[in-house]
Amino acid sequence: MTARTRKRRPFRAALLLLLFALLAAVYVRWSNTALQTAYFDPAFAALPQGFDGCRAVVLGDLHTALFGPENAKLLDRVEAEEPDYIFLVGDLIDAFHEIPQNYAAETARGLVTIAPVYYVTGNHEWAAGDVPELKKTLTAQGVTVLSNEFTPLERNGDAIVLAGIDDPNGYADQKTPETVAAEVYAAYRDPFWVLLAHRNDHFPEQYSRLGADLVVSGHGHGGLVRLPFTDGLISTDHTLFPSYTAGLYEKNGSVLFVTRGLGNSGSTFRLFNRPEVAVVTLHRG
Repeated sequence: MTARTRKRRPFRAALLLLLFALLAAVYVRWSNTALQTAYFDPAFAALPQGFDGCRAVVLGDLHTALFGPENAKLLDRVEAEEPDYIFLVGDLIDAFHEIPQNYAAETARGLVTIAPVYYVTGNHEWAAGDVPELKKTLTAQGVTVLSNEFTPLERNGDAIVLAGIDDPNGYADQKTPETVAAEVYAAYRDPFWVLLAHRNDHFPEQYSRLGADLVVSGHGHGGLVRLPFTDGLISTDHTLFPSYTAGLYEKNGSVLFVTRGLGNSGSTFRLFNRPEVAVVTLHRG
């Protein structure tokens, strides 16, 4: 082996390492900015016939992310799905990011031109502060803000109930989820009802026991890093191998849907877990 060959080997190794680092950086950026539409088709025996085939786009955990100017790419992707409803399940803004001017208003304005929009708070809205002003802004744009309350939805002559609860980071004296559920039953006896609740990790021991046919959540971010045969590698609380992080689950007779979400909080990032526009189509059967 010549001296020249020996000198080339470290150079080649360094070049390959640099190329690998560049490719990895490009892939990570793509994983965190390239939208992915995912489809889910839960079926319910109790679903009223008029809601068979009802399509809801679920958006969660934007964390002030932008997909194109004024979120144009996101809005185009949502509009292409022709949803009956749009559910915003919290963490629209983020305390650890600079919040672009008019971010909430512009995002809401674009969404309400597509379909009726329903919103509940996540933990980061409360961390950012001035939640009443945020709710006022969204309401002014035509968004229905569900703060521990409920409303009927009508489709093809049938009705279901949609309820929404504020995040546990909200006011200490706010209604409990159990109180909201009791009010639903008092008002509608035994309806088919859907609950919008940001925290996926409250489902197994609390939200699944409320009696809702379907709970729609975010917060889990798909486990941040998704690997084969896991439900996520790292939770948003930095614990290993979390559950209830993405997709459909069932417990105590209640179905949970968790969106992987769209943005990231603080310095976190996604891997093998692209930003998700979730389309949930309800089926009777």
